[in-house]
Amino acid sequence: MRQPSYAEAVRLLLMSDTHLPKRAKALPDALLAELPHADVAFHAGDWVDTATLDLLESRCRRLIGVYGNNDGPELRARLPEVAYAELDGLRFGAVHETGPAQGREARCAARFPDLDVLVFGHSHIPWDTTAPTGLRLLNPGSPTDRRRQPHCTYMTATVTDGRLTDVTLHRLPPR
Repeated sequence: MRQPSYAEAVRLLLMSDTHLPKRAKALPDALLAELPHADVAFHAGDWVDTATLDLLESRCRRLIGVYGNNDGPELRARLPEVAYAELDGLRFGAVHETGPAQGREARCAARFPDLDVLVFGHSHIPWDTTAPTGLRLLNPGSPTDRRRQPHCTYMTATVTDGRLTDVTLHRLPPR
Protein backbone atom coordinates (compact mmCIF):
# COMPACT_ATOMS: atom_id res chain seq x y z
CA MET A 1 0.00 0.00 0.00
CA ARG A 2 1.36 3.40 -1.00
CA GLN A 3 2.04 5.83 1.84
CA PRO A 4 0.94 9.36 0.95
CA SER A 5 3.54 12.01 0.23
CA TYR A 6 2.97 15.02 2.41
CA ALA A 7 4.70 17.46 0.06
CA GLU A 8 1.19 18.29 -1.18
CA ALA A 9 -2.15 18.57 0.55
CA VAL A 10 -3.24 15.51 2.54
CA ARG A 11 -6.84 14.59 1.73
CA LEU A 12 -8.83 13.07 4.60
CA LEU A 13 -11.99 10.98 4.71
CA LEU A 14 -13.71 10.70 8.11
CA MET A 15 -16.41 8.20 9.05
CA SER A 16 -17.79 6.46 12.09
CA ASP A 17 -20.60 4.20 13.28
CA THR A 18 -21.02 2.11 10.15
CA HIS A 19 -22.75 -0.70 12.13
CA LEU A 20 -22.59 -3.15 9.23
CA PRO A 21 -24.52 -5.28 8.54
CA LYS A 22 -26.92 -4.36 11.37
CA ARG A 23 -27.96 -0.90 10.11
CA ALA A 24 -27.21 -1.27 6.39
CA LYS A 25 -25.99 -4.04 4.12
CA ALA A 26 -23.01 -2.12 2.71
CA LEU A 27 -21.19 1.19 2.80
CA PRO A 28 -22.87 3.78 0.55
CA ASP A 29 -21.55 4.06 -3.01
CA ALA A 30 -20.83 7.79 -2.54
CA LEU A 31 -18.57 7.03 0.41
CA LEU A 32 -16.80 4.20 -1.43
CA ALA A 33 -16.24 6.56 -4.37
CA GLU A 34 -14.33 8.92 -2.03
CA LEU A 35 -11.81 6.25 -0.95
CA PRO A 36 -9.46 6.56 -3.96
CA HIS A 37 -9.27 10.34 -3.43
CA ALA A 38 -8.30 10.13 0.26
CA ASP A 39 -4.70 9.91 1.39
CA VAL A 40 -5.84 8.98 4.89
CA ALA A 41 -9.19 7.59 6.05
CA PHE A 42 -10.35 7.69 9.67
CA HIS A 43 -12.98 5.38 11.17
CA ALA A 44 -13.98 6.33 14.71
CA GLY A 45 -15.45 2.99 15.76
CA ASP A 46 -18.59 0.87 15.78
CA TRP A 47 -17.68 -1.10 12.68
CA VAL A 48 -19.57 -4.13 14.08
CA ASP A 49 -18.18 -6.51 11.42
CA THR A 50 -14.61 -7.35 10.45
CA ALA A 51 -15.55 -7.38 6.75
CA THR A 52 -15.81 -3.57 6.79
CA LEU A 53 -12.35 -3.28 8.35
CA ASP A 54 -10.97 -5.71 5.76
CA LEU A 55 -12.60 -3.75 2.93
CA LEU A 56 -11.23 -0.39 4.10
CA GLU A 57 -7.76 -1.83 4.75
CA SER A 58 -7.70 -3.14 1.18
CA ARG A 59 -8.93 0.08 -0.43
CA CYS A 60 -7.42 2.87 1.68
CA ARG A 61 -3.94 4.23 1.20
CA ARG A 62 -3.75 4.65 4.96
CA LEU A 63 -6.45 3.75 7.48
CA ILE A 64 -6.59 5.03 11.05
CA GLY A 65 -9.30 3.28 13.03
CA VAL A 66 -10.41 2.54 16.56
CA TYR A 67 -12.94 0.16 18.08
CA GLY A 68 -16.27 1.29 19.47
CA ASN A 69 -18.64 0.08 22.16
CA ASN A 70 -20.49 -2.22 19.71
CA ASP A 71 -17.32 -3.88 18.41
CA GLY A 72 -16.59 -7.40 19.56
CA PRO A 73 -13.38 -9.24 20.45
CA GLU A 74 -12.19 -9.73 16.85
CA LEU A 75 -12.25 -5.99 16.11
CA ARG A 76 -10.84 -5.10 19.53
CA ALA A 77 -7.92 -7.45 18.85
CA ARG A 78 -7.13 -5.60 15.60
CA LEU A 79 -7.85 -1.99 16.59
CA PRO A 80 -6.82 0.30 19.45
CA GLU A 81 -9.19 2.20 21.72
CA VAL A 82 -7.36 5.43 20.80
CA ALA A 83 -5.25 5.99 17.68
CA TYR A 84 -2.73 8.75 17.02
CA ALA A 85 -1.12 10.09 13.85
CA GLU A 86 0.84 13.12 12.76
CA LEU A 87 -0.11 14.39 9.31
CA ASP A 88 1.84 17.25 7.79
CA GLY A 89 2.63 18.66 11.22
CA LEU A 90 -0.88 18.29 12.71
CA ARG A 91 -1.35 15.86 15.60
CA PHE A 92 -4.51 13.77 15.17
CA GLY A 93 -6.27 11.40 17.50
CA ALA A 94 -9.26 9.13 17.02
CA VAL A 95 -11.52 7.71 19.71
CA HIS A 96 -15.06 6.38 19.65
CA GLU A 97 -16.77 7.95 22.63
CA THR A 98 -16.23 11.36 24.23
CA GLY A 99 -19.20 11.49 26.61
CA PRO A 100 -22.10 13.94 26.68
CA ALA A 101 -22.17 16.98 24.40
CA GLN A 102 -22.22 19.36 27.36
CA GLY A 103 -18.63 19.99 28.41
CA ARG A 104 -17.17 17.96 25.53
CA GLU A 105 -14.62 20.58 24.44
CA ALA A 106 -13.14 21.04 27.92
CA ARG A 107 -13.20 17.31 28.69
CA CYS A 108 -11.46 16.36 25.42
CA ALA A 109 -8.91 19.18 25.70
CA ALA A 110 -7.98 17.90 29.18
CA ARG A 111 -7.82 14.26 28.04
CA PHE A 112 -5.89 14.97 24.82
CA PRO A 113 -3.71 18.02 25.55
CA ASP A 114 -1.14 17.14 22.87
CA LEU A 115 -3.58 16.89 19.93
CA ASP A 116 -4.62 19.42 17.32
CA VAL A 117 -7.58 17.42 15.96
CA LEU A 118 -9.72 14.70 17.56
CA VAL A 119 -11.98 12.53 15.37
CA PHE A 120 -14.74 10.80 17.34
CA GLY A 121 -18.06 9.02 16.87
CA HIS A 122 -20.68 7.23 18.97
CA SER A 123 -23.52 9.77 18.87
CA HIS A 124 -24.18 9.60 15.09
CA ILE A 125 -24.51 13.39 15.34
CA PRO A 126 -22.15 15.45 13.17
CA TRP A 127 -19.99 17.78 15.27
CA ASP A 128 -17.39 20.40 14.41
CA THR A 129 -16.17 22.64 17.20
CA THR A 130 -12.94 24.00 18.57
CA ALA A 131 -12.04 23.93 22.26
CA PRO A 132 -10.58 27.09 23.86
CA THR A 133 -7.19 25.33 23.77
CA GLY A 134 -7.41 25.09 19.97
CA LEU A 135 -8.30 21.36 19.83
CA ARG A 136 -10.61 20.79 16.85
CA LEU A 137 -13.28 18.15 17.50
CA LEU A 138 -14.84 16.39 14.50
CA ASN A 139 -17.61 13.81 14.47
CA PRO A 140 -18.55 12.77 10.92
CA GLY A 141 -21.88 11.26 11.99
CA SER A 142 -22.78 7.93 10.41
CA PRO A 143 -22.92 7.03 6.72
CA THR A 144 -25.35 4.16 7.37
CA ASP A 145 -27.44 4.95 10.48
CA ARG A 146 -28.80 8.47 10.77
CA ARG A 147 -30.84 7.73 13.89
CA ARG A 148 -32.64 11.01 14.66
CA GLN A 149 -30.54 13.04 12.20
CA PRO A 150 -32.05 14.18 8.90
CA HIS A 151 -29.27 12.54 6.83
CA CYS A 152 -26.56 9.91 6.94
CA THR A 153 -23.21 11.72 6.76
CA TYR A 154 -19.43 11.57 6.51
CA MET A 155 -16.73 14.26 6.35
CA THR A 156 -13.79 15.18 4.18
CA ALA A 157 -11.00 17.61 5.01
CA THR A 158 -7.57 18.67 3.84
CA VAL A 159 -4.31 19.19 5.70
CA THR A 160 -2.07 21.74 4.02
CA ASP A 161 1.09 23.23 5.49
CA GLY A 162 0.15 22.07 8.99
CA ARG A 163 -3.38 23.50 8.82
CA LEU A 164 -6.74 21.73 8.67
CA THR A 165 -8.84 23.20 5.87
CA ASP A 166 -11.87 22.42 3.74
CA VAL A 167 -13.71 20.50 6.46
CA THR A 168 -16.91 19.44 4.70
CA LEU A 169 -19.88 17.49 5.98
CA HIS A 170 -21.37 15.35 3.20
CA ARG A 171 -25.03 14.38 3.33
CA LEU A 172 -25.84 11.07 1.73
CA PRO A 173 -29.04 10.47 -0.24
CA PRO A 174 -31.75 8.42 1.50
CA ARG A 175 -31.40 4.67 1.04
